Amino acid sequence: MVRKRPVLVEALTAVGLIAAPFVLPHLGFSPATINRILIWGLFGIGFDILFGFTGLLSFGQSAFYGTGGMVAAYLLTQVNFPYTIPAVFVGAIVAGVVGYVIGLIALRRTGIYFAMITVAIAEVFFFVEFNPLSAFTGGENGLPGVPSPSIFLGFMTLKFNTDWSMYVFLAFWYFVGLVIALRIVRSPVGAVLSAIRDNPLRAAAVGHNIQGYKLTAFVIAAVYAGFAGGLLGLMQGFMPPDAFMFDTSGQLIMQTAIGGAGTLFGPLVGATVWLYLSDFFQTTLHLGATWKLVLGIVFVLLVVFLRRGIVGGLVQLWQFATGRGPTHREAAASDPHAVAASAVAAAAAPVIEFVPSPRRPKPANGGELILEATGLTKRYGGIVANNNIDFSVKRGELRGIIGPNGAGKSTFFKMLTCEVHPTEGRITFEGRDITGFGVTQVCQFGLTKSYQVNQLFTRLTVRENVTIAALAEKRGPFRLDLFRSVGGVDGLTQRVEDTLKLVHLTERAELPVSELAYGEKRRLEIGLALATAPSLLLLDEPLAGMSPRERLETVQLLKSIARGRTMIVIDHDMDAIFELAEKITVLREGSVLVEGTPEEIKANAAVQEAYLGGVHAP
Repeated sequence: MVRKRPVLVEALTAVGLIAAPFVLPHLGFSPATINRILIWGLFGIGFDILFGFTGLLSFGQSAFYGTGGMVAAYLLTQVNFPYTIPAVFVGAIVAGVVGYVIGLIALRRTGIYFAMITVAIAEVFFFVEFNPLSAFTGGENGLPGVPSPSIFLGFMTLKFNTDWSMYVFLAFWYFVGLVIALRIVRSPVGAVLSAIRDNPLRAAAVGHNIQGYKLTAFVIAAVYAGFAGGLLGLMQGFMPPDAFMFDTSGQLIMQTAIGGAGTLFGPLVGATVWLYLSDFFQTTLHLGATWKLVLGIVFVLLVVFLRRGIVGGLVQLWQFATGRGPTHREAAASDPHAVAASAVAAAAAPVIEFVPSPRRPKPANGGELILEATGLTKRYGGIVANNNIDFSVKRGELRGIIGPNGAGKSTFFKMLTCEVHPTEGRITFEGRDITGFGVTQVCQFGLTKSYQVNQLFTRLTVRENVTIAALAEKRGPFRLDLFRSVGGVDGLTQRVEDTLKLVHLTERAELPVSELAYGEKRRLEIGLALATAPSLLLLDEPLAGMSPRERLETVQLLKSIARGRTMIVIDHDMDAIFELAEKITVLREGSVLVEGTPEEIKANAAVQEAYLGGVHAP
């Protein structure tokens, strides 16, 4: 809903913000609590972009929250800067710059190591604020005397010095922050961030600079945090030192989890629940110091029983009520008529050629060979996976690679696509030496692969999966078109539709990938590679794990894809490789055993020996 109906979402949000001061006081919310909810909600929007949409769990957001707030408060109280709103913007910019520098360091690691670095950063900033910089930040006393915000309109001055006037001020900035966030998550950048959350390996393999996009999300979250920190100082009249505390980051994470990550509204809903229960346990039930224990138990129960948070649970309930839940979709996907139609489509595939984007680097030469590998060797310590392999492929050729288990096929494939760098040797693609390049860069050159084990974006739909791959070819590895719609990318819609048609998934385009049959997932795996308009397509065991019927359909699909394309296929299905390939390379023990046509390979005694272990033995 956030992605597909932004205008409706924005209108409903505006209505909710207008109604809140008339409704919430009757539910026990004080004006001060409502204003705090808005600040936490704005703070959480940036964190949700980082965590919910990009999959990066940061415990260091308090560092940026405090930095933005302290910079704004320092300008207003110590420098006597007269403009409150510009001071808040300056604080947000400083927080963004600090976030950029820290992101360069922290994003060198992933997973738990990234999270631990952000914990350390939060503690370092807390220490620096309390000790070395206490002359500027006020130390444990904070910075008092922050003026209330005001806006001079020329003929009058709007002052926000009461609780409800402050609510209008904060609600306006929350709405602005939400609208900007909605535009970001609906942009090509937002689409790539969701892909990184689901499968960073594949996002890089289809040509996206995932480090650049991660850093972008990190900086966006820092700017939101800094802006919210500045608003906190304006609301309270002083900038508290506890903004830097690790507890602030912990509360933000818990509020987002309660409300629902990846929804943008989750942090606001979570803050509403969190602050209401916090006040209720302390002021109404008078629990004293045990209120945190009770609140912690409530948090655990909410997360256990509402795994997608309150907003996520409501979305799921709406989907079931309107007939768009997983149960209804699975029934449609299991329709035997639909399966039969897919089988017919596989036998009558369209001929579709993709024209690469003009921004793709031109081939260094137009020679007959599109790929040439010379002396490729890969060692892992004392183990030699591949040894002195010479290999070349002509334009328009369909090459097969076979070999018994342990022959080094997968390692060889990974070296060709630059996932693994060779210990020795050289790889030339379209006349350009790509030895030592990264997988993202060679994909941008036009060399890509499908994986033996499906590497898909499982939380996205089939159409969104193909869109992610096509975006990399249409836009390049990195581009900050934050406020552009995905549909506004030139040629993207046609590329996605053609790819879906080519792999016979047009009728499944709106299904989540997790609900596809295995054979459909294999076709989508191939479709992601095709959407990048490769000059050379490598397919790693495309028939692996398929039933006989699915194998037959996929072989027909591969034949249709091969028209006008250069392809290299690895598979253990000998009959399929002999049917598909014009020339076959056989690997054994990491080296090339023999090359030749399918007929020559079938009759070769060395190949029979490699596969059967000696057919001439007694």
